[in-house]
Amino acid sequence: MFDGSTFGVMHALVSYLLQPVIWLLLALTALAVIEVFTLLTERAIGLKRWRNSGEIYAFEALAERRIERTDFLTRIAPMLGLMGTLIPLGPGLSALGEGDLSILTTAMSVAFDTTVLGLLVGIIGFVVGRLRRRWYEQVLSSMEHSIQVAENQISGNTV
Repeated sequence: MFDGSTFGVMHALVSYLLQPVIWLLLALTALAVIEVFTLLTERAIGLKRWRNSGEIYAFEALAERRIERTDFLTRIAPMLGLMGTLIPLGPGLSALGEGDLSILTTAMSVAFDTTVLGLLVGIIGFVVGRLRRRWYEQVLSSMEHSIQVAENQISGNTV
């Protein structure tokens, strides 16, 4: 069914994944930091401007894009953290069998670091996403209410 060469090819392919996984995880960490600053700016300035602009459709499009970005962080970062955990464990356990504890130590450090970083980015994405959903719903509700009040005033009805 499978021979040693098949496992060798698979091991080689997987070992080449560690570096891209780490780089992607670092990029997602930078994106998470940007998202936090964007969130704070939105709260301080952006949401008030959108509420007063009355541009519901443009705001909905922006909200959808930003929520998708945080959902992406929430889901992908922990997966990459898990990949970064599992990839170095193979060589680490192999080194343990050979008695080389320095390789095992390095592998375990990488494994734990990528797990923690992936979970941290996932947590940031989750919190930012939940806050955005709540704030965006409040702004949309306020915008819709303002439009309804204006329509009622035009038609002569009072609220």
